[in-house]
Amino acid sequence: MRVLLVEDDQMIREAVQGELRDSSYAVDWVRDGRLAQTSLATHVYDAILLDLGLPGADGIDVLRSVWRADDYLVKPFDMSELRARMRAVIRRRGGRAAPVMTNGVLTLDPATREATSGDIVTRLSSREFALLQALMIRPGAILSRAELEERIYGWNEEVESNAVEFLIHSLRKKLGATAIKNVRGVGWMVAKQT
Repeated sequence: MRVLLVEDDQMIREAVQGELRDSSYAVDWVRDGRLAQTSLATHVYDAILLDLGLPGADGIDVLRSVWRADDYLVKPFDMSELRARMRAVIRRRGGRAAPVMTNGVLTLDPATREATSGDIVTRLSSREFALLQALMIRPGAILSRAELEERIYGWNEEVESNAVEFLIHSLRKKLGATAIKNVRGVGWMVAKQT
């Protein structure tokens, strides 16, 4: 999941960004409203964490330019509460009422970061979870390496040349060789709902 963090306070930014990365989110950060508007015009985000008191264009202006508010927290906030609310907002935007994602063969639980394939239940690393979640959001859709990298890495994170292949190999080892299908020369997918 890709998140835009719009926060001008360095200490809050570092804390939130670190927690979200540990929770498998790819986080892009900007410090003012104008940069937020530029980022939103050029990238697709699953969620936006927006401080309302910003330099440049304030948070209310940014909010008006994108869409209506779905949820909010007042500072100071608890990170576990923030993560729970983000999961709920992302579920609502995706049209899913249940937090668990499935295609009939694989099941992914965002709350525990556990994946299930048949009798196999395994806890995933942050990157494994982010990659599988990107595929499970749209079963049957083929995602290229660039699309997967964009979903699991933020702007300032270095991406190794074979990172996606390594993560897919790891997931197949844990969940079975057929869990993620390769469409040669195009990308990867999980099967549609069965």
